Amino acid sequence: MGDAQLDWGKLAAELERVLRLRSIPFGMKLFEQRETMEAIAKIRRPKGSIHTMDQIVAQAARLGWTVGVTAEDLVSDQCRSVVGLGGQDEKWYSGAHMTGVWYATKQDASAHQSAMHCVPKGRYAALAVAPLASGRLDPPDIALFYATPGAMIYFINGLQWSGYRRFDWSVVGESACADAWGRALVTRQPSLSIPCFAERRYGGVLDDEMLMALPPQDIPRALDGMAALAKNGLRYPFAQYGIQQDVRAGMAVSYPDRR
Repeated sequence: MGDAQLDWGKLAAELERVLRLRSIPFGMKLFEQRETMEAIAKIRRPKGSIHTMDQIVAQAARLGWTVGVTAEDLVSDQCRSVVGLGGQDEKWYSGAHMTGVWYATKQDASAHQSAMHCVPKGRYAALAVAPLASGRLDPPDIALFYATPGAMIYFINGLQWSGYRRFDWSVVGESACADAWGRALVTRQPSLSIPCFAERRYGGVLDDEMLMALPPQDIPRALDGMAALAKNGLRYPFAQYGIQQDVRAGMAVSYPDRR
């Protein structure tokens, strides 16, 4: 199914229903011209305020806003670098600003910077986020959603139902946005992250939430997979069976040959 055929409202509603999401699935898109971003219907722009990318993302996921930014709207090159809107120079790669804060030595901090997935700078001038259901970024470069670990593994199970592949993800630690939207924008592959301190402090991410970023066309495939799993009695949320129960009756629901 191509992006042009996707019903964004239906897609988002089904994702929210199956995974019992507590926040809004949203999209992210990069623009080569600032004017193209600013032409999006009902887009909001920061007015005299400076934000982290975590806050911009949260305004879409928690408030349902469509928001656009350029480099000058973001607080530092740490935010700009991940989405290709700045940074990525010798000073940034040195990690000097993180030395003694997040990492013991300059070598540790520099190694962290080099480990991050970042969109190469120079091509893009602006970025926008919007609720997936709005269709305003038609199509977004990537879709994203926050969910509990249980919902995430079920979604991943859905992705693996047909055309199985093993997923290997990285954890850079702080600046985990590079593990999620940075990696997905660069590789166009499903990218799971454990949100970092900054996402939780400034982006309102809850303690039990993880973040998935992926090409939007992967969502229908995951939904089809989860529907197939549900027919086998494998549904989210997972019903607790009991740690002292005889397991055979429970296993027989999904594995009929086990009695």
